[in-house]
Amino acid sequence: MDFVGEILVIVVVFLMGFVAVLRWNEVRYRKKGLPPGTMGWPVLGETAVFFKQGPSFMQNRKDRYGNIFKTHILGCPTVISMNPDLNSYILLNEKKGLVPGYPQSMLDILGKSNVAAVHGPLHKVMRNAFLSILNPTIMRENVFPKIDTFMSSHLSNWSGKIIDLQENTKEMAFLSSLNLVVSEGKSLKSEVFMQEFYALVSGVLSLPINLPGTSYRKGFKARNAILDLLQEIVDKRRDSPNKHDDLLAHILKLENLSDEQIIDLIITISYSGFETVSTTTMMCAKYISDNPTALQQLSKEHIGIREKKKSPDDPLTWEDFKSMHFTKAVIYETMRLATVVNGLFRKTTQDLELNGFMVPKGWRIYLYIRENNYTDSFFENPLAFNPWRWLENNKEHQKYFMQFGAGCRLCPGQEYGIAEISAFLYYLVTRYRWKEVAGNTMLSFPRVRAPTGLQIQVWDC
Repeated sequence: MDFVGEILVIVVVFLMGFVAVLRWNEVRYRKKGLPPGTMGWPVLGETAVFFKQGPSFMQNRKDRYGNIFKTHILGCPTVISMNPDLNSYILLNEKKGLVPGYPQSMLDILGKSNVAAVHGPLHKVMRNAFLSILNPTIMRENVFPKIDTFMSSHLSNWSGKIIDLQENTKEMAFLSSLNLVVSEGKSLKSEVFMQEFYALVSGVLSLPINLPGTSYRKGFKARNAILDLLQEIVDKRRDSPNKHDDLLAHILKLENLSDEQIIDLIITISYSGFETVSTTTMMCAKYISDNPTALQQLSKEHIGIREKKKSPDDPLTWEDFKSMHFTKAVIYETMRLATVVNGLFRKTTQDLELNGFMVPKGWRIYLYIRENNYTDSFFENPLAFNPWRWLENNKEHQKYFMQFGAGCRLCPGQEYGIAEISAFLYYLVTRYRWKEVAGNTMLSFPRVRAPTGLQIQVWDC
């Protein structure tokens, strides 16, 4: 064989090997009745293109395969559903073999006992624990006064400054939830701890590859550091004769929870009270700044509350919060238009047939709910910021708005998060005026974020 022939053989062998590797996932997950789609590379699947293209990835697959298709993302064979009615059915039928199926990275970093991931009897225990520490009485008498005190302090001395709203709202959400959970929070409010928490958050949605430099490795390392810190606090609490007025005190009174479950519950509260609250708060400020009519009505609502007080510096009350109807409408519209939550994960516990397709046991189902928010038949003129749409009767309860989940998975911390954002907006619009500094850019997937920050110039009212 001459030299050219040898080269051709090498090239052919290489190409055959390349094709075999590329086709491995397709062959491995080939089963009769599966939805159409592609599975990508071994291990990696289509995760990279999923994150890079986001909504375009979804639309391209939908155009090619329909609104139900298969893929391989975040280390899991996955069926993606863009069918609103099927998504609603799946969310409301956990007992039919459609349980939470969050990626391995989320289970490893948030903990296997976090309330969003467990199901069956353990979910009932964890959810009841969550609801018991955020019941209306505790919210009114304990939680909301602390939220108000924190927000009043946090939004002081902004006048004349340029504020990075993205970093500020991240810090606000982290410190506010930490302050509520543990009264020792002041001793934890170091830059080091905050950065550990940020690393934890960044690793939650990542490929579960434990190699140096990966988001997963950083997130898992941050979780271990946070576990040590929280375990130390729990141990000291159990041995202390002193009384504490925080959520940890209520959690420790609950029966049948192990230390692991207690710590996972604390991490879940902190996480759920961080990402959604920080992003929604930032985007609320941006949207009302871009919409003077909405800002005017929001200011009118909050100034009206302040004018009824004996002193403008008097704190907000629970009754004040419950009267903020337009504020709540602004929050809901922001979550819809910004799509703070793009999708929800479920997993099959048995082979299931869904809309004529077979989904094997153990596969993930990604319910892509983003598209609901921009569909004319669900929301008139969907690309417009229109808080007034939420003042219509029962609009917030319509089944295609899934930003808080649905069924037995409806977010138990929903009112807590809305209370934080409402208090923030109250002090923002009654104290200041602001304008966005030029040059800000926004990304919407997989998280809403401003890569270089969201800068605003602030001055007094």
